[in-house]
Amino acid sequence: MRFEIRHMRAFIAVAEELQFRPAAERLHMTQSALTRTIQHLEEAVGAELLSRTTRVVQLTEAGRTFLYECRLALGHIEKASLLAQAAADGKVGYLRIAYMDFAINGKLPMIIEKFLHTHPGIKVELFHIPSSKQKEALLESRIDIGFLLGPFESPTVSQLLVAREELVVLLPATHPLAEKPSISIRDLANEKFILGSKESWEAFRSHFFALCHAANFSPLVAQEASTSDGIFGLVAANIGVALYARCAENIQRKGLVIRPLAGRQKPLETLVCWRKDIPTPTVDRFAQFLHDNAEEFGIASEARE
Repeated sequence: MRFEIRHMRAFIAVAEELQFRPAAERLHMTQSALTRTIQHLEEAVGAELLSRTTRVVQLTEAGRTFLYECRLALGHIEKASLLAQAAADGKVGYLRIAYMDFAINGKLPMIIEKFLHTHPGIKVELFHIPSSKQKEALLESRIDIGFLLGPFESPTVSQLLVAREELVVLLPATHPLAEKPSISIRDLANEKFILGSKESWEAFRSHFFALCHAANFSPLVAQEASTSDGIFGLVAANIGVALYARCAENIQRKGLVIRPLAGRQKPLETLVCWRKDIPTPTVDRFAQFLHDNAEEFGIASEARE
């Protein structure tokens, strides 16, 4: 069985008009050409679709069934065409977005919420991936967008600065230092630390150890945790203290006190990154959305190359 969309459109016109002449005029073709088209269609289908005499054209039972299915099929084809056009324009599609702990506890939720509200045709799937693994996944095109801890130097990646955060100190509520308005890194030289695990917090650990070594001490790590919740819980349980990005202030945790880390320090930079060498309509839409809303979200308006 082989026929084309033009055969289906011709049949629908005849079925709706129940006359060949007005159907031919509607299709901008000759009546004889329309007659041949219907004959070819019936041969391809293997059934008589129209019962016709010199005066009357009627649908057969096979014709009524075929008409119903043709309308459904053409409706799907038209919808597919519209969706394809929308996808090419980035109005519909799919985005794989990875994030790390500082992003999800910071600006990412409000960014995603507004993006989904303004782009309802784009589906977003979120993945919790450590920063170092995000870089690999992005370069291997296993994710589309990454919210990660910088720096990230790659000639194939564009990036925007989402947040530049100072560090804060997490303390048990009963800790003697909890009474101080701010705490220096030297104040913590003899403390036991709760630290993110190497597998999940590699990027932050480099920053943490560099800060401690610059203050001339090697930190004593009492315990490691793979998640922020684990870090907060262990500190609240008085197992040790921890350093974290300022976004920790967005989190309420009983038994936990947050104090600024005093002194000059290198801030933590959260970047949003995407491949610039593989143009994708939905990624372009997301990047444009960030540019358009940069002031509201407090992010850099110009991409780093």
